[in-house]
Amino acid sequence: MRHFVIVAILVIAMTFLAYFGLVASDLMPVQASAQAVSIDWLWNLELMMISFLFALIVVPMFYSLIVFRRRKGETGDGEHMEGNTTLEVTWTIIPLFIVLAFAYLGAYSLGETRRLDPGAMVINVTAQQFAFSFEYPELGFVSDELYLAVDKQVVLKMTSRDVIHSFWVPEFRIKQDIVPGRVTEYRITPTLLTDEQPFKVRCAELCGASHAYMLSDVRVVTQEDFDVWAAARQEEAAAAAQTPEGRGQALSVANGCLGCHTVDGAAGTGPTWFNLYGRQEQLADGTVVIADDAYIHESIVDPQAKIVAGFESVFMPAYDFTDEQIADIIAYIKTLE
Repeated sequence: MRHFVIVAILVIAMTFLAYFGLVASDLMPVQASAQAVSIDWLWNLELMMISFLFALIVVPMFYSLIVFRRRKGETGDGEHMEGNTTLEVTWTIIPLFIVLAFAYLGAYSLGETRRLDPGAMVINVTAQQFAFSFEYPELGFVSDELYLAVDKQVVLKMTSRDVIHSFWVPEFRIKQDIVPGRVTEYRITPTLLTDEQPFKVRCAELCGASHAYMLSDVRVVTQEDFDVWAAARQEEAAAAAQTPEGRGQALSVANGCLGCHTVDGAAGTGPTWFNLYGRQEQLADGTVVIADDAYIHESIVDPQAKIVAGFESVFMPAYDFTDEQIADIIAYIKTLE
């Protein structure tokens, strides 16, 4: 009995040490959504259980290795044991009930993350290799950044143009796959202002060669700041619709072009659009072409026809733009110099 008491005390002590050690490690990023509350609560319970199970395995093992080791001069065998039915039934029944309890708690947490606010604003999210775009249909514009008002629930209706992606903002906790041909929903109520440092939405599903660079900013602002930002975007959208280059820029944002092609000369997944028009491009096959209207048009409708050297491993999907839309995009590219 003395050994059982000692082991029990050591298990309790090790459980506390392991749990508080894990908590002190700051394994989770900052909590920034109402949905994260129930998720973090369940995560905390799981940490407690993990710490206890760790102690329950490690403490008896090391205690036995030290206390019941073969002493110098001992040559006999240890006590022969056939088994213990009571122990075997106990360690089957108790874990079963623990698993069922965590299954119920998981279902409860899932329900909390999907709790509906009838007044939630809808934002349409389109994912493609390797960018996200965000359409605000109630406000009439598209953005390459996700702007949210604090303490206001939004419903993201998400779809993919090509392969499976996954929408994940670690501070919000929730992760949702984005599947081609389907619309998946993601409900979130941000509770923490981002100030100068935005959160990042990341693709959490391996989607291609530049998967690691599929990032977009998420900014959580006050309702007043959101209204100012939205009004400015509406004015920009209205002004852009009046010129070919403005329409081309809007098309580029809406279709995720700027997720791969930079407009300032910086390195990107694809060739930069800065100073592109009229530039000589070295192709993968060793030939050189001039980036004129015909070349850019072909690169949009048949991206694999002429591949720029250095970008052989990058796959760009073909776009079903009209000739007028492509002309607008070319007009926008001409302004990038």
